[in-house]
Amino acid sequence: MILLEFLNMGGGEILLILAVVLLLFGGKKLPELARGLGKGIRDFKDASEGVKREIHRNINVVNADDEPVRTETKESVAPTKEPITPKN
Repeated sequence: MILLEFLNMGGGEILLILAVVLLLFGGKKLPELARGLGKGIRDFKDASEGVKREIHRNINVVNADDEPVRTETKESVAPTKEPITPKN
């Protein structure tokens, strides 16, 4: 719908374009053209998703490199000799 609003086309204009395409290419050629168009759109969509994944992966790698790694174990914390009690 957004594409139709962008092109400012109504139902009548779309029917006219479809009728012209039908006259130019014929009924036997239309399914082949539609398959080719669908395959092209799918390939473009897959390629754009791959680019998005690559960008997000690189961003995550850069963010992971910037954050210092902190590892604390129980042995690294000095134990206290007196129990901690709340003061009133």
